[in-house]
This record gives sequence, structure tokens and C-alpha cells, in this order.
Amino acid sequence: MPWSSRAVLLRDLILGVLGTAAFLLDLGADLWAAGQYALSGRYLWAALVLALLVLASVALQLFSWVWLRADPVGLHESQPPGRCLALLHFLQLGYLYRCLQGLQQGLLVWQQEEPSEFDLAYADFLSLDISMLRLFETFLETTPQLTLGLAIVLQSGRAEYYQWLSICTSFLGISWALLDYHQALRTCLPSKPLLSLGSSVIYFLWNLLLLGPRVLVVALFSALFPHYVALHFLGLWLVLLLWIWLQGTDFMPGPTSEWLYRATVATILYFSWFNVSEGHTRGRATIHLAFLLSDSVLLAVTWVTHSTWLPLHMWLPLGGVCLLLGLALRLVYYRWLHPSCRWEPDRVDGARSLSPLPHSQLPQNRRMIHLARNFFPKAKDQAVLSGKGEVNGVL
Repeated sequence: MPWSSRAVLLRDLILGVLGTAAFLLDLGADLWAAGQYALSGRYLWAALVLALLVLASVALQLFSWVWLRADPVGLHESQPPGRCLALLHFLQLGYLYRCLQGLQQGLLVWQQEEPSEFDLAYADFLSLDISMLRLFETFLETTPQLTLGLAIVLQSGRAEYYQWLSICTSFLGISWALLDYHQALRTCLPSKPLLSLGSSVIYFLWNLLLLGPRVLVVALFSALFPHYVALHFLGLWLVLLLWIWLQGTDFMPGPTSEWLYRATVATILYFSWFNVSEGHTRGRATIHLAFLLSDSVLLAVTWVTHSTWLPLHMWLPLGGVCLLLGLALRLVYYRWLHPSCRWEPDRVDGARSLSPLPHSQLPQNRRMIHLARNFFPKAKDQAVLSGKGEVNGVL
């Protein structure tokens, strides 16, 4: 194998190790924070931290288990029996098992002098599933934990060392998930060189700069009105869930598990943008941006008119600057750095396929390909030939 290919495999292996370590560090920091809250008598805060951890973990295990059951028969020959996998997921260890399995496959491929195409494709298959699960975990657990941590600090007026550790590890987890997800989308491109390192950096920056102000205003509102933030989240979440249902998503293997996906995406949309279907993306992105921006402004105005914490008012202008910079970088990305792709037509719906994998066919993670099709628009000539009146552009 050429040295350049081995270097790429080693880089992916190191990134996988760092990603797993970041997940464990964030989990440990949250558990430590919950323990410190309980020891100091603040049982409600400890219960909220643990509740977010448990809910996100259960959702993650369900995603992992459903995907394993939906994968083609014979794909995961090296995995333990189904009962062992079920027990691992019941014990909330399914995601961690996937991370270790991905590292094992990556190490196996790197150690081989001439790895087979199947081994390379299978390593990509596993890493793409891990990237999707990591993104879901980020918005189901890490981002809410960050919001809760900031709200607690703002409400109490001081920050303990374990709170700063939890906040820093949450930022680390969010940053890692955004970069890893964009890299995973890049892997699914028909022409991978279309996406440069600069585009990944811009993508990461505009997502983080738009997510930061959203987290800040929700945290400020939570600190001032802790009894109403749950109603606020539930109201917006139901509206977003209805919007996703109206778009007719078809991502999961069955109708019941599809609602799990829709509920997860509704949570993501509460904080950030996530495209769930092809076509008319520019309009949907504009609607979501206007909706989220209006809500954030309303939360900020409510906080300013009811709060007496004058020293904290400086954070709102800073959040506004981050928002404007994030919008500018988002426009730059989609105007000059977001490629249009010539996608091949699907012959097999991999997200719902239970048929055995032919020996001559390499494994393809069609779940991530499905998300990549939603994220990257078709080339103009292909969009016209497919009968769509509008190019699948993104704001």
C-alpha cells in the first residue's frame, strides 16, 4: 500500500481514538458534575443532568440497535450473537461497542499490507454509522447539557471548577461532532476532491457561531424563567416535529422507528439547521432560520426587560456579533464552497434493506448517503433531467 494511503488510514484511526476519548471525557465530566450537585444538596440540578444523560443514551441505543437489525444479513459476521448485542444495548453500551468495533476494524485495515476492498469499505461503513450517532448524541445530550450548565452558572452567579470542566468538554464534543459529521458527508461524495479542508473549516465555524448565540439566549431565559423553559422547548419541538412529518421523511427501516428519527431531528432543529429531504431546501432553510432567529430575539428581549443582571448584558451584543459573522460565513460556504454533485440513481434502498449482501458487492452505508443527498445538491443538468423544477440548493 502506498505511504500516502497508510497515512490517511493512520489519521482516521487516530481521529477515531480521539473521538471516543472525547465522548468518554464528556460523559465523565457530566457524571462528576451530577455527583457534585448531589453532594452539595442541589438534587434538582443533579436530576436534570442525569435525566438528559439517560434520555440521550436510550435514544442512541435505539438508533444503534435498529440499524444493526436493518443491515444486510451477513454484513457483520465478526459481531457477537444477537442476544449479546441486545444485552450491550440494554446496558447502554451499544454506542461504545460501535466505537471500539470501528477502532478494531480501522486498526486491522492499517496493519494489513494490502487490505481488501471489502475491509476498507466495511471500515468506512462502521465509521459513518458512528459519525451519525455522534451527531445525534451531540444535540440530544451535549448541547442540552451545555445549555443547562450555562443556565446553572448564570442563576447561581458563580462557577465551580467541575462546572467549567463540563462546559469545556461540551464545547469540545460539539466541535468534534460537527467536524466529524462534515468529514463523513465528504466521504459519501461521488467526487471527494470537490470538498477542501477550507470548506470544512468554514462549515465548522458557521455552525458553531450560529449555535453559540442560540445556546446563550436559551440559557439566559432558563436562568431567569426556569419553570417556563420546558414549556418553551415543548411548544417549539411540537411545531418542528409537525414540520418534519409534513416533509415525509423516510430514513429509518420502519414507521415506528421513523418517529424516533423525527423526534431527534426536531431536537436538532431547536438548536441548529438539519436538512431532512431533497428539493426546495433553500426555502426550508430560510423558513427555519427566520423562525429560530425570531424566537431567539424574543427570548433575548424577554430576558433584557425582566433581568437586573446588568453585567451580563454585554453577552448579548457579543452573541449578536457571533450571529452576524456566522450568517456571513454560511452565505460564503453555500455560495462558493458547497459543491453540486452528480448522484447515481439508487437501485437498493439500503436504509430498509434486509436482503443478504452479495459477495461481489461492497458494503455501502446508504443511511449516510441518504443524508449526504439531502445536504449536497444535485448538479443543475441532473436536476433538470430528474424532473425537478428547482435545483436542490441550500441557503
